[in-house]
Amino acid sequence: MNWATVSVAIFSCLSRPEWRADLPMQLSIKHQTVYRYTAPLAYTIQQLRLTPRIESHQRALSWHMHTSGHRHAYTDAYGNLCHTLTISGQHHEVSIVVHGLVETFTPYLGRLMDAEALSPLVFTVATHLTEPTAAILDFVQRILPPTTELQTSHLLSLAEHIRGSVAYQSGATIVTTSAADALQLGYGVCQDHAHLFLACCHARGIPARYVSGYIDPGTTEHAASHAWVDVWVSEKVFAGWVSIDVTHARLMTDAYCRLAIGRDYDSAAPVRGVRRGGGQELLSVQVQIAPISGASSLV
Repeated sequence: MNWATVSVAIFSCLSRPEWRADLPMQLSIKHQTVYRYTAPLAYTIQQLRLTPRIESHQRALSWHMHTSGHRHAYTDAYGNLCHTLTISGQHHEVSIVVHGLVETFTPYLGRLMDAEALSPLVFTVATHLTEPTAAILDFVQRILPPTTELQTSHLLSLAEHIRGSVAYQSGATIVTTSAADALQLGYGVCQDHAHLFLACCHARGIPARYVSGYIDPGTTEHAASHAWVDVWVSEKVFAGWVSIDVTHARLMTDAYCRLAIGRDYDSAAPVRGVRRGGGQELLSVQVQIAPISGASSLV
């Protein structure tokens, strides 16, 4: 693909009125993370990606973060709005609460129109969580046509096959489970679906990236904290990122709020950190999503 033509294709789509739905959704979001410990902590440092990204199809009407300790705000290499949280002195728990109201639109055909500084080729590099093994290469060969210029329909078909091969089962895997491990196990969660999709795309040389965020679950069984993918497509009238929810095998809609993008879970996790002391750890996470206006296309 000639990447020099990408900006021209994106500009032409931006001028089209149908690139997003006319009526917005408003999502009321509250996300509480609490770490409790059996012994005192001397020091905690956490990297937080808990602020909605600034993108043309979503905007935070209000957003608040509550923690103890000190927070330093910054923007990482992927354009994610981040905070470094540090807590010094003896403490027995770490509480992180974010809440607010986010207005979202449904991108036309899942297409993302924001100009970006990074080349899509950055997202062709496999990680230890998305490495295409022999089993994954065989999986891809049975599903995707042998080309690096895949259309959205091909990629939705891949998502269907992934969720058919890796059944959704909460608690079946952990954050260090690789795409290959999830495929072999045959069970996983949204994170595993996303990693397997990325591994399949990398096997074809297709740029694809991990997305973390929230979803209005509606009547589905899946958690409000969610993971999905953006994948680069090349079609007649569009060359750019398309956002796909692999777990539901559908395009991203206004039911989603995007927090972070990265190469995999490790580079887009909402909360990651280290501590000194603390003994055993007990983690509690509660996420509440409620649509305020509009209609979720997932329900």
